Amino acid sequence: MINLLSTGKSWYKRFQYDEDVDKPGDVRNILLIVATLIASVTFKAGVTPPDGVWPDDKDEHRAGQAIYACKSTAYYVFLLANTIAFSTSVLVIISLTCRFPFQLEIIIATISMIVTYGSAIFAVTPNELKFRYSMFAAGVPFIIRGLIQLFNVIFRSNK
Repeated sequence: MINLLSTGKSWYKRFQYDEDVDKPGDVRNILLIVATLIASVTFKAGVTPPDGVWPDDKDEHRAGQAIYACKSTAYYVFLLANTIAFSTSVLVIISLTCRFPFQLEIIIATISMIVTYGSAIFAVTPNELKFRYSMFAAGVPFIIRGLIQLFNVIFRSNK
């Protein structure tokens, strides 16, 4: 490894995925770990927003709403990006655990986690209309994956 650093060779090329060397099961396990870490971090960030929540009711806010929501644009950029990252990682987890033992239980737990995330976001987001945007954002990765699958089916059947 020290030799790798001293020769100036790119360290990231050494650790890149190599289809001829890496086993599919090992790759799946690594992807599951990465997706689970992303889901965990984004779930936590969503249910406990930056700066926390207001402890009391005032004219401009309600107790339990995200303090960060006062910075409206920044909060909604955070919320949309976080929700897209969360739902994408959930999609990867569902895809990689297909046909696993206890698949039904994994799906039930995953759906419950999604509902919990959505209800927590709803509770801390002051504007219900903007909450709808974040729920639409949650569906974007699933829509894109579905369109890619449909595209592949259509063009494979034409060959």
